[in-house]
Amino acid sequence: MRNQILLLAALLMPGVAAWGQTDFEEQPFGIGLETGGVWFSRNDTRIPSETGTEFDMAKLTGSGPNFFARLDGYWNINDKHGLRVVLAPLEVSGTGNLPDDTEFAGEIFSAGATEGIYKFNTYKVSYRYTFVDKPNLRWRVGFTGVIRDANVELRQGDLKANYSNVGFVPALHLSSDYSFAERWMLRFDFDGLAGGPGRLFDVALKLDYAVNDNWRIGGGYRTLEGGADTDDVYSFGWLHYAVLDVRYRF
Repeated sequence: MRNQILLLAALLMPGVAAWGQTDFEEQPFGIGLETGGVWFSRNDTRIPSETGTEFDMAKLTGSGPNFFARLDGYWNINDKHGLRVVLAPLEVSGTGNLPDDTEFAGEIFSAGATEGIYKFNTYKVSYRYTFVDKPNLRWRVGFTGVIRDANVELRQGDLKANYSNVGFVPALHLSSDYSFAERWMLRFDFDGLAGGPGRLFDVALKLDYAVNDNWRIGGGYRTLEGGADTDDVYSFGWLHYAVLDVRYRF
């Protein structure tokens, strides 16, 4: 799936027919809001990694859709160099049935009704360098520092246990804007890391319409996949976002 998304973006960005192409000028500052629904196609957890019982957290919290909101802001320092900040909180909860007795974070939970709480907040700062800057096409490359604030918790009556973790993840950044027609722009965004005990892929493809010189609205698809396999935790999830995008440039 990740390879298909990257291939689609690579084909679309430079190759869409020139339907009345127009220049676009990036403003020094901008803020944006992504909102909509998020679904889980995978949310596997085993804590501790060696002795815990693996289960699907989505069986407890539900697979979605759940409401989400992400805020971002950018600062173009000059024509080549820029910074971006992203705040992406996410927390879901629900009650479902554990299929078997489950060892989790030092406790034993009986098969049956169990409340699950899953939190995966991410806060990102990206440095971006513009290496292609044409009248209708812009490509940026750089790196992203991701702070991950995660918590997984199970509850059965008075019995509860959780595993929380705050950590730092370095990732590659790649993004592009392609103005293929007057007021219309195709936007691609990627932050990713693979190797070591874990991986992270955060990929979006969106279509924007310029209402005026400052406001843009649009929508698209985002997917977030990854996790970690260490001595303390095994946790991998795959999330899918239906995105409504609103941004203001100034």
